[in-house]
Amino acid sequence: MAAIFQSLGRTIIAGFVLLLIIIGLVNGITGTAIKFDHAWGTFFVRWLHVLCGVMWIGILWYFNFVQTPSMPKIPDEQKPAVTKVIAPTALFWFRHAALWTVVTGLVVATMNGYLGQALTLQAPFVAIGIGMWLALVMAFNVWFIIWPNQQKALGLVEVEPAAKAAAAKMAAMTSRFNTMFSIPMLFCMVAQQNGGL
Repeated sequence: MAAIFQSLGRTIIAGFVLLLIIIGLVNGITGTAIKFDHAWGTFFVRWLHVLCGVMWIGILWYFNFVQTPSMPKIPDEQKPAVTKVIAPTALFWFRHAALWTVVTGLVVATMNGYLGQALTLQAPFVAIGIGMWLALVMAFNVWFIIWPNQQKALGLVEVEPAAKAAAAKMAAMTSRFNTMFSIPMLFCMVAQQNGGL
């Protein structure tokens, strides 16, 4: 059992195996079987959307609630561990989680037939539409403002010290902007399906 938790890959595989066991148990207890139809496909893509979104917003909040406030407390000789190892890896998963959250969200909206209505803020899809637009702005920020500036701030792209400081500030402020947007975005996403608006 311990070997499962010594490898992230094995842990993820074990999570999917556990999921299949739970699905089997639920189906056995309830006497129902999964119908691999459009409704199930839509549910499955929505689940992927939530999974990617949890990673995206989780890493965004990690940067804003943990890493950034902790950096001034870290001795200078230890900071390269964060800036050269942890941050680039976190930014990789951050960028790709943002991308796949958007892609799966657009697929869910398409599969449910409300993509156009949501993006044009037509009733009854105004809440989800606002959430989608907030998420699209946030994803744009991740790929076209935060990531290019973080590359400079972390020294992955060589720039002058003044440009490096300006890039770090721009990345931090845009990350805070995304943190602000994440609060109403998550509300709108949940509100649409659950009558919150």
